[in-house]
Amino acid sequence: MTFKRTVEALSVFIVLFITIFYSSTGVIAGFKNFITVKNNKLMDGDTVFRFISFNIPNLNFVEDEMAFTKIEAYGLPVEYEIRDALESIKQIGGRVVRIYTIPVRSRNENKDIPKYVLAPGKFNESAFKCLDSVLAAADEMGIRLIIPLVNNWKWMGGRPQYAAFRGKKKSEFWTDPQLINDFKKTIQYILNRKNTITGIKYKEDKAILCWETGNELTAPQSWTHEIVKYIKSIDKNHLVMDGYHGSQLLNRVVEEPLVDIVTTHHYENNPEALFRHIDENIEKIKNSSKAYIIGEFGFSGTLVVRKLLDKVIDNKSIAGCLIWSLRYHRKDGGFYWHSEPLGRGMYKAYHWPGFNSGNEYDEKGLLKLMREKAYAIQGKKRPNLSKPSPPVLLPINNAARISWKGSTGASGYNVESAERKTGPWEIAGFNISDARVQYYPLFHDNSAKIGSTYYYRVIAVNKEGRSLPSNIVGPVKVKTQALIDNMENYMKLYYSEGKLEVRTDNARKFKEDMYRIEAEKGSSLIYWVPGTITNYKIYLFSQENSGILDVYRSADGKKYEKIKSEKDDYSSGKGYYGYWNPILFKSDMKKGNNDAYLKLEFKQKAQISRIEIYYE
Repeated sequence: MTFKRTVEALSVFIVLFITIFYSSTGVIAGFKNFITVKNNKLMDGDTVFRFISFNIPNLNFVEDEMAFTKIEAYGLPVEYEIRDALESIKQIGGRVVRIYTIPVRSRNENKDIPKYVLAPGKFNESAFKCLDSVLAAADEMGIRLIIPLVNNWKWMGGRPQYAAFRGKKKSEFWTDPQLINDFKKTIQYILNRKNTITGIKYKEDKAILCWETGNELTAPQSWTHEIVKYIKSIDKNHLVMDGYHGSQLLNRVVEEPLVDIVTTHHYENNPEALFRHIDENIEKIKNSSKAYIIGEFGFSGTLVVRKLLDKVIDNKSIAGCLIWSLRYHRKDGGFYWHSEPLGRGMYKAYHWPGFNSGNEYDEKGLLKLMREKAYAIQGKKRPNLSKPSPPVLLPINNAARISWKGSTGASGYNVESAERKTGPWEIAGFNISDARVQYYPLFHDNSAKIGSTYYYRVIAVNKEGRSLPSNIVGPVKVKTQALIDNMENYMKLYYSEGKLEVRTDNARKFKEDMYRIEAEKGSSLIYWVPGTITNYKIYLFSQENSGILDVYRSADGKKYEKIKSEKDDYSSGKGYYGYWNPILFKSDMKKGNNDAYLKLEFKQKAQISRIEIYYE
């Protein structure tokens, strides 16, 4: 090899090494251009930029940690969850995600809740490191972000909390110089922040499509003009979207000279009103230079959504649209869940790639449609999905409580067991959905034999094939078996007395549990197991805190003895949603009684969420 060729080869190697290194570490941006606007169009360089995608409200802040024993529902997503969310969007074909807002602390809330803005000019570094992770992953995975800077509403904290810091009314947020200055401190901090992962300042990060003045604002135009001017005095790179709230664009919003993008939100019950409003909005921006985005829409049937998406694709005056909303896999297994009280008690956040648990709102059909149209608006052929990546099996201390970190795009999982780590492996659970139960263990190996020891692994599946196996967990010694009832029906009851009803409504009030059995005062549930009961756990919801439930045991189903149960109360107050009190009853049984029957007698109306009865 000549010296010249050696140098050329070495140069190619160095360039390749640098490219691989930076793409894997996320140190440099994955985008070539900032998004700009030209003649109503969003532009990526010389190419028109259009999209169909999702809002992911908890991408930077979790408000849905609804595990039964968790008192606070709030937290920060971990790297696995962030990547699952963005990988879901990538598989769907979306190119944009709108997060919710920058959370602001309420004066009287738990100080451990990791809000971003703690006080005027005081910020939570650990929370902003989470947003650093979101931006770094978005940069790497080719997803642009829309970031609203403040919330009009109290959810997660926003305008009311800024006002409360100073003892002022929320209406003063728009006009009071001190409150405006407090908000400007937040803007200055965010725009000038240097990402601790990539080293890129937010104002220089191409992963940000635009800043939105806020979510569903009711601001006067003077406030909008002042805030947009301030943003642009710091950040010369990014577009600004006016977050004024409404389904119909106001003339003054369209005419504001500093704003680059206008947006509307659509939750009209009547589809004809929805389409009329969009047509009127298109007409209003026709002679302006502004791009138009449908920032939120939803709670409509799949046929209505199809018609809306076709309108967006066919009308080049609409840059894109974002449906409400998507929730991602949870680090402790399953998904985060979020019922939508405004969605007529029916709609919940979507889970990719769609599951039977979302049949009520056609989750599978809707997500299939969104993927079809997300590629259509780009003029691209929809590719086949890839086989899922291996899931991650979580530690197991009981064969009745098995969970795993899910694989993006997996429609089900095969759980395999073996008596030796090297196999042979047998199917313990076939095509198990990780969206079937909410915030409880995903799988119970009811085929495991008491006294035996097992190893476990999990394989993710979708229509394209199977993943490689997960990690192996074990040995797991089976000391007891269990009867697990998640209250989907009455089939696991031995018998019952009194008035019972399976309830699926208002899930938000009940830690997002989709299936509960409501028992009226004086009702009883009786369970029988084929062995001797060793202990039990009863998960129920009540509007009371005491005098709710008595538990009895029996060896023959005739003579019952009352048991003294421990009671753990995980109440956090009624909150915004009217939460019922989550109360866990549990007890170890006396040995030598050979009890096979357990009776639950309700002293007050309650809804039972789950029961675990362990037996030898």
